[in-house]
Amino acid sequence: MKVLLIAPTCNGEDVGEAWVAYQWAHGLAQRHDVTLLTYHKRGARPASEQLEGLKIVEWREPPGLGRAERLNSILKPGYVPFYMRARAWIRRALAEKTHFDVAHQPVPVAMRYPCPCAGLGIPFVIGPVGGGLPNPAGFESADTSAPWYMGLRGLDATRRRWDPILRRTYEEAACVLGIAPYVRDLLADYSLRRFETMSETGLQSIPAPIDRSDRSGPVRLLFVGRLVRTKGVREAIRAMAETTDLPVRLDVVGDGPDRGICEAMIADLNLGDRVTMHGWQSRPEVARFYSEADIFVFPSYREPGGNVAPEAMGYSLPLIVVDRGGPGAATTDDCAIRLAVTTPEALTRDVAEAVRTLATDPDRRRRMGAAAYDHVKRTALWPAKLDRMGEIYEEIATSGS
Repeated sequence: MKVLLIAPTCNGEDVGEAWVAYQWAHGLAQRHDVTLLTYHKRGARPASEQLEGLKIVEWREPPGLGRAERLNSILKPGYVPFYMRARAWIRRALAEKTHFDVAHQPVPVAMRYPCPCAGLGIPFVIGPVGGGLPNPAGFESADTSAPWYMGLRGLDATRRRWDPILRRTYEEAACVLGIAPYVRDLLADYSLRRFETMSETGLQSIPAPIDRSDRSGPVRLLFVGRLVRTKGVREAIRAMAETTDLPVRLDVVGDGPDRGICEAMIADLNLGDRVTMHGWQSRPEVARFYSEADIFVFPSYREPGGNVAPEAMGYSLPLIVVDRGGPGAATTDDCAIRLAVTTPEALTRDVAEAVRTLATDPDRRRRMGAAAYDHVKRTALWPAKLDRMGEIYEEIATSGS
């Protein structure tokens, strides 16, 4: 299968979307004849020096785009010149009779970026795409710590409704991959040809199953993620104040703008001996925290996708998550207590009750942890994702979409 892979960021030595794009390129190149269109980010090692077994067309990122990393990740000002260069290259390649069975644009994940091959006659897949998940009604005024530019995401719905280039991308795509079922609802105004659900990332491997049956001492709860209001860390901390009769401890791994507020809450609630903020940790250290935990607590109420839930399942952990967005879609009732979300107060009570349920029932923790391990092994490893992607490519190519 001749695949044109479109990924403006692609770097196996980076994190986030650049790392995800690298995984797609690396995995697909082992199974298909792949041509990659990408940018070389300034200060990073080019994709052409990291990848083998595929053709790489790489342009240097325009200067001055990487100075404000978080702002740049939201706006992606470099996407417009990338789109123009990629579209021009595709036109030339087609004029020279170069054939592609299918094109695939896996990043950016946000649904605000049109595909440069739309309208050029190549059947294409876009996604997994996501984002745009709004706050629940009861949380609309709860976030006061987010940077101002995060509010720019609010323009996405207007773009999806009125941008004709964006509409063409989604309505002409042979397949739209959404990171969770809610994406279909956000694209309800579009006439999609085909919609499939697939997580935006995956796991390369998981450790051997972990047996926690012989453990003693306090039950270890773990949160891993960026500390922003929407991740629900405040609710997890307040839940610890409602379970002081239980021998439980909460480790919080991650950093972000909400850290100071969380530390103040711990002090105000006298939870210093029950909740520990560990800040950012290296990947080996994060793996150690997963291994030593008993329950993974991730009450993020606006989590479009995310990878931490599958990561936790890979360490045989039962989960407490909100049944909304990515974590709700990535888990089942066999491996997670999935909570409804209405208000911060209700979510705090529900997290506390879920902690109480699991902390007092080691047999249930063991069963759910084993179910989590089996589920992630079947659904979240990269080989399984690439198998499914190959099936979609084949169906598109043979149908002439």
